[in-house]
Amino acid sequence: MGALDYLSNFCSATSTRSTSRSRRKPMQTVEIKVKMDCDGCERRVKNSVKSMKGLSTSGVKSVEINRKQSRVTVNGNVDPNKVLKKIMSTGKRAEFWPYIPYNLVSYPYVTQAYDKRAPAGNVKNVVQAFSVPNTTDEQMTHLFSDDNPNACSIM
Repeated sequence: MGALDYLSNFCSATSTRSTSRSRRKPMQTVEIKVKMDCDGCERRVKNSVKSMKGLSTSGVKSVEINRKQSRVTVNGNVDPNKVLKKIMSTGKRAEFWPYIPYNLVSYPYVTQAYDKRAPAGNVKNVVQAFSVPNTTDEQMTHLFSDDNPNACSIM
């Protein structure tokens, strides 16, 4: 809290202490994996999430459902855990979106990362799929890199 905010609380007649306590949740995107078979399932999940109220009057801004990928994307000023609980209250099994794009992973074919059920171009988000920055593979490729000014000039 800056000095101007502190002083404006004294000068403003409309501000109270309760407004400074109730902070607005930041705008965020929540992605959840939900198995939906029909239009009724899709409608039930969408209506339950749209009926959520956030701390502010805005709450949920938009809900996008991709039934082929079993993915629900919620944008707004919401708590991710509350969105997950709200979807689970419809009777559907739900979890946070466990996949990341294929090109962000160093080792996409690690046993726990590769998943046949993952949407095209995605793998599971596991720690073993990411490379440790100081591994010997990384150091060897850096020796012959064009970005390294001390690299071997034979190439």
